[in-house]
Amino acid sequence: MHIPDGMISPKMYIPLHIVNAGLVVYGFKKIQRKIDEKTLPYIASLSALSFVLMFLQVPLPGGTSVHGVGVAPLAIIFGPWTGFVSISIVLLVQAIFMGVGGITSFSVNALCIGFFGSFTAYYTYLLMKKITGEKPALFIAGFFAIIVAAFFIALSLGIQPVIAHSQDGQPLYFPFGLKTTIPVLLVPHIFVGIGEGLLTLLIYTFVKKRLHNE
Repeated sequence: MHIPDGMISPKMYIPLHIVNAGLVVYGFKKIQRKIDEKTLPYIASLSALSFVLMFLQVPLPGGTSVHGVGVAPLAIIFGPWTGFVSISIVLLVQAIFMGVGGITSFSVNALCIGFFGSFTAYYTYLLMKKITGEKPALFIAGFFAIIVAAFFIALSLGIQPVIAHSQDGQPLYFPFGLKTTIPVLLVPHIFVGIGEGLLTLLIYTFVKKRLHNE
């Protein structure tokens, strides 16, 4: 799902760098009260798990990939801003030190995967918990978190031929439109989403029990 360098136009990534930086600063201020000696080890452990899941990638046509994320447990247990900031840090480390994703595309990856993934997971869980109960809500939240993230990645890539092209209409960056990017990204992530849903249920149950007993 990571977008590498060279696929996103400066028309998009420059303003999104500013937006993402502002949201990260705001997010840090929001989560300072939630981070203490009790919660920090769990946040760090779930962030490390996310790092591993996002590092295990299967390439997709066009240069991006399919992989797990692990954003939903972070967002549901510790709040969506914690999920967003944690995933942003993971993506930045991967881009700088591992060559996974890109520096120019970092803000797009962070917003699509971290921001939209976290807030989708959190509010889907709150909504579905009232309808289906806790366990189904956890699965559904994990599933939709990765589907929504994949959709926004597909949208970011698919609009590149429209916003950045030569005078004769040739794309300057990513060459494929939405008719290609949406099915190519969403279909495989449906299967990943099932795994994300199950993982979210297992991790939430384990961490909540441990936090309750401490």
